Amino acid sequence: MSALDGKVAFVTGGAGSIGLAAARALSDAGASVMITDLEQAALDSALEQLPAGRSAAAVADVTSSEQVAAAVAATLERFGRLDVVFANAGIFGVAAPVAEYPEDVFERVLAVNVLGPFHVAKHTVRHLPRGGSLIITSSVMGLIADANVCAYATSKHALVGLMRTLTKELSASGVRVNTIHPGPVDNDFQHAVEVNVTGAPAPQASAVFDGFIPLGRHASAAEIGAVVAFLAGDGAGFVTGATIAVDGGISS
Repeated sequence: MSALDGKVAFVTGGAGSIGLAAARALSDAGASVMITDLEQAALDSALEQLPAGRSAAAVADVTSSEQVAAAVAATLERFGRLDVVFANAGIFGVAAPVAEYPEDVFERVLAVNVLGPFHVAKHTVRHLPRGGSLIITSSVMGLIADANVCAYATSKHALVGLMRTLTKELSASGVRVNTIHPGPVDNDFQHAVEVNVTGAPAPQASAVFDGFIPLGRHASAAEIGAVVAFLAGDGAGFVTGATIAVDGGISS
């Protein structure tokens, strides 16, 4: 038997790099997976990379409580249970100092990155059984910070508070809650951030960020997905309330 045989996972941002990699890792461990994202076409493409019969998709904007609730209901209707939740959808915003940061962008980043995981937790935790796992994607910027990333860093720090609150609320019922904190990942999201932050073309910007990473390289999405699958399983049965850095040593 695989580690997650018979289990069901719910993944937001599931058509993106990290979300899809996590969905693959959870599927490889035996779980059935419901992925959500903003666009049906992207979800259809993602589903082609997941096992038929054990995978489904639902369009949902995590800033909408009603849409998240509907996606959770669709998961329960399709698979009959819920064991693992990966609250992963997120955006960056722009690079700008606090005094010049656009207020509408700041509000949008917090809506997606903080209100979104709150909605996911609100509508899933009542369905998680003893041994269930809720994993929230924060960032290395949820452990440290830097200039010109106030919206992103604020939102990712806020998720640690949400996680720690949920840990205290759910531990008695045997549900574990953790945040993961990826550093730079070799994907389109990260490369766009690097260009935004440095103003350099993508290859040069990526090289600049490699210089910040003690391991000297970006992570692969699969490496992040593997950590998610570990936290979902019984091998992490005594891991809760933890901030798991997957950042190549940046926060050390």
